[in-house]
Amino acid sequence: MKKRIKKLSIVLIVVIVLLYLGLVIYSRDYYRASDYVDEYITSSNLRIEINNDHTYIYPSVETSVGIIFYPGGKVEAKAYMPLLMKLAEQGYFVTLVEMPFNLAVLDINVARDVIEEKTDISDWYLAGHSLGGAMASSFLEKNYELIEGLILMGAYPINDAPVEDIVIYGTNDIMLNMEKVKDSDQIFEIVDGNHAWFGDYGEQNGDGQSLISHDEQQRQTVEKIVDFINN
Repeated sequence: MKKRIKKLSIVLIVVIVLLYLGLVIYSRDYYRASDYVDEYITSSNLRIEINNDHTYIYPSVETSVGIIFYPGGKVEAKAYMPLLMKLAEQGYFVTLVEMPFNLAVLDINVARDVIEEKTDISDWYLAGHSLGGAMASSFLEKNYELIEGLILMGAYPINDAPVEDIVIYGTNDIMLNMEKVKDSDQIFEIVDGNHAWFGDYGEQNGDGQSLISHDEQQRQTVEKIVDFINN
């Protein structure tokens, strides 16, 4: 019996190690932030702080409204800084969370850590792109009382949490399941936009071709988010 338990333990350890190595190899193939993003960040007058895996972007005015952002799957978190800095310029405290192996599914509940740390923010909105949006929606299933609204970009709600949500997507996004989008409370189309242009990481495999710039897609996104929060 002891030999059998020992053999099973060894097999289990080997399986765990192989799964971990597989995850590491899988996650190494990811979309990196465009080269100009660093310059975009350093040229801004916004106050930006990095605390472990959290990047805090402070607006120039005092605010009680915060936005927590979950990045898309296998996308470097920094790629979303241009979009999130535009949001901070509208007067919101914005937090970008970097996910383990760039996969939001591995740290779904990280929003709770941010909320517990930043107690001066009373009204929290949770946002995410693609897989990050799905995991943000998943977080609400048991934590909806912490969040005022859910903002999804190229994603759709995956549960019926009693929180108002909005889906923002580009009409040339051929990766998004449009049947699922219909379940959302609000829908906003960005004409000629695509799946990837919410971030700045180049083109994404399987995506449609955008006919507008990153800046234009993000400008419309920010404008709609401001309307969603204000109303």
